Amino acid sequence: MFFEVELQRDVKINATNLDKPVSRRLILACLLDNLFKEKASEDHGYFLAVTRLKSIGKGNVMDESGNTVFTVVFTCRTFKPFPGEELQGVVRYISQHGVLLKCGPIRNAFLSAWKMSKYQYIPGKKPAFLSNELSKIEKGVVVCFLVLAVRWINASRDFEMLASVDADSLGPVSLPGSDELEL
Repeated sequence: MFFEVELQRDVKINATNLDKPVSRRLILACLLDNLFKEKASEDHGYFLAVTRLKSIGKGNVMDESGNTVFTVVFTCRTFKPFPGEELQGVVRYISQHGVLLKCGPIRNAFLSAWKMSKYQYIPGKKPAFLSNELSKIEKGVVVCFLVLAVRWINASRDFEMLASVDADSLGPVSLPGSDELEL
């Protein structure tokens, strides 16, 4: 689910950049760099975009080096998955035990073979799961799935999900134009 959250971060500007007045652009660039490194938080999810700078505090000199810290209040668009939510992901890897999907910034959504009861595993050079209705889950296919569980991994600052396609309207997605014949 997408959210718009208000956050506050301290942004450090190196003394080498302080020979002229500090611009909003420099502070925003440093803030974006910090958020990129932080990647996500357990409370808010993945940081996608800074949508508005609300305020930039007065700079406080940290130490004798001259590095200065500015407190920045801003709004940010985030993405955090929740159990019960329907999402779409692209198949990254297939094994007899299930499928790994990538869903936006989440690289590990596991769709267990147990949660695809209408599908049978087909081994080979291009393994896949095939249903009786001939819908196919293979590498690169977009799959609509239900989120069963979400887990925060603090070490990698990532979320992992457990998924299912055992419900109506879930499974491989046919994208517009993908089934058309070219003559």
